[in-house]
Amino acid sequence: MAHKITGRQRRKFRIRNRISGTTERPRLSVFRSARHIYAQVVDDVTGATLAAASTLSGDVKGTLSEDDKTDAAKKVGALIAKICLEKKVEKVVFDRNGFLYHGRVRALAEAARAAGLQF
Repeated sequence: MAHKITGRQRRKFRIRNRISGTTERPRLSVFRSARHIYAQVVDDVTGATLAAASTLSGDVKGTLSEDDKTDAAKKVGALIAKICLEKKVEKVVFDRNGFLYHGRVRALAEAARAAGLQF
């Protein structure tokens, strides 16, 4: 019996074959659900999550309005960059996780770049 693999999962596998997070340049992984957006910085060599932020984080959750998810993604991008810079992580590899670089994923990436993260 064949398992159904979605287009996003195919793109995700293709992307993950090419990129990997190292200690010097960890991977900034983004996940977008219908309501929330999540970002985490992962060192794939050790398997450790160095930083994480989402729309459910305490710093972001109280400042959101439910109607504009793009603004929420910008706040999450700025927060993840702030956390990374505090932990002296300045360069990352961006992993869009099979999502198209558009809308909320793009807003998060551009906000992280504007806050000082390099990728």
